Amino acid sequence: MRVLSSGGVIINNNLILLLKKYNGDYVLPKGRIERGESIQEAALREVKEESGITGEIKKYLGKIEYSFINKVRNIRIDKTVHFFLMSTKDTHTKPQSMEGFKTAKFYERDEAIKLMKYSQEREIIRKAIEEYDREKNEEK
Repeated sequence: MRVLSSGGVIINNNLILLLKKYNGDYVLPKGRIERGESIQEAALREVKEESGITGEIKKYLGKIEYSFINKVRNIRIDKTVHFFLMSTKDTHTKPQSMEGFKTAKFYERDEAIKLMKYSQEREIIRKAIEEYDREKNEEK
């Protein structure tokens, strides 16, 4: 079964938003693209739903792909997640506990990379930092 999702790397004053799940894993906000929704709309919606943060899309960062077995339904899921660099002035988070998130918090760049459970999400964060720095340098 193929699943398309979208999410964001949200940066505020050089800090990166991470969600901590109840099992202790740190992840980026992301989720399924709903029917009739663009990948940008889905990314903004998922960030807001999962973290309480309103983001503003700055740039498309790319996609990651992975597969896993849904143990409840005993089927293989092939997932593609599109990520966007987002900025926000919002700092008040509200993690979506019903989706399994314990906290939504901004972290220093290096700490955010170290905390991430999945290597592909670590790479997306690195790419987001490069793009963020490039954008900041162009503004000077």
